[in-house]
Amino acid sequence: MVGAEEASERPKSNASSVLPPFLAKLALSAFFCYLTVGIPLPVLSLYVHDTLGFGDFAVGTVVGIQFAATVLTRRYAGKRSDVHGARGAVLRGLSISSLAGVCYLASVLVPAGPWVKLLVLIAGRLILGAGESLLVTGTLTWGIALAGQSRAGRVMSWTGMAVYGALALGSPLGLYLHSHFGFGAVACVVTLLPMLAIAAVRNVEPAPTKAVREAVPFRQVVVSVLRPGGVLALQGVGFGSIGAFISLYFLSHQWWGAGLALSAFGGAFVLVRMLGGHLPDRVGGYRVAWVSLTVETLGQLLLWKAQGPLWALAGAAVTGLGCSLMFPALGTEVVRIAKAENRGSALGAFAAFQDVSYAITGPIMGIVATHAGYAAIFLGGALMSAAGVLLAYPRETAATAPLSAVEEVSG
Repeated sequence: MVGAEEASERPKSNASSVLPPFLAKLALSAFFCYLTVGIPLPVLSLYVHDTLGFGDFAVGTVVGIQFAATVLTRRYAGKRSDVHGARGAVLRGLSISSLAGVCYLASVLVPAGPWVKLLVLIAGRLILGAGESLLVTGTLTWGIALAGQSRAGRVMSWTGMAVYGALALGSPLGLYLHSHFGFGAVACVVTLLPMLAIAAVRNVEPAPTKAVREAVPFRQVVVSVLRPGGVLALQGVGFGSIGAFISLYFLSHQWWGAGLALSAFGGAFVLVRMLGGHLPDRVGGYRVAWVSLTVETLGQLLLWKAQGPLWALAGAAVTGLGCSLMFPALGTEVVRIAKAENRGSALGAFAAFQDVSYAITGPIMGIVATHAGYAAIFLGGALMSAAGVLLAYPRETAATAPLSAVEEVSG
């Protein structure tokens, strides 16, 4: 049964059509901050490959290493959100993210050779990963605490719309800034955007914190979310491949529209979140995830066999359709089994699976591209999402029932 503390967190109005002001502000903050990810994402490969003169493995490493840093800080982010409050975690994450732009700018301006510039750039990517970890874990914990567990899927959906909306807008904006003003302009924008994000959440009330009566070992938390986390990791290969190599894939074929690929992915992603963000709460996470992974597999196959830019853009869009509901769908399964006082740690451990996927996809697919070409990357993504289809096959248990029919496991 939902406890009194949890019930007190819920807004008095249950009208699902009305977006609570606090959730709008949290989503706006995530949007501004994730522009710091979306704007440089399509141009990092161009800067590392064309400007600094490194190969595909270095490109994959620079893109993926951000997520390695995110993995390493998820435990800290979850604990800080649970014990010290999610608001502080978000504000700290935004401040750290701004420092990433400073490193990007230093990579451009430092009077040194390509290797030093690359290392400075990598430092910025590591810093951004730590900031992103605090931001996402804190935002989800903050939003769910204020909205109530029954709206967990909705909080995740709106946060995800902000994140991937930023990726959709950031991709063409980043390519425009890079082509007209250089990578230094990208770095300056990345430095300033987190300040707008801080302003967006300045007046949002702090989330109530719950005393942790017994510390749960993080390893135990990871084991408890192994199945949804594993499915999320398999799903992440598709987006990780697009984010790291789609620009080079288009350029290798001399196709137009490289800057639109992430926009197609992000636009489709946001559309599904807007139309179907309520589905994980209503029909069950694994049911939604199973269908979503099937769609993602189709999108990756379209990219693999693309005969022109329109086919490739269609593949990116279909991949976005499939990826859209994966995090909220599987996240609702995590929220079901997590105690309220350890929710931040559970969400952090769950999200870490996706971070691991993103972190290793770049370098591994860089090796694949070197030996088999860029198209082979997306065949690999299709195989991984197909494996996720098998793992996510819904079982007729309480874990797949609508959230309203499941009792909370509360402290």
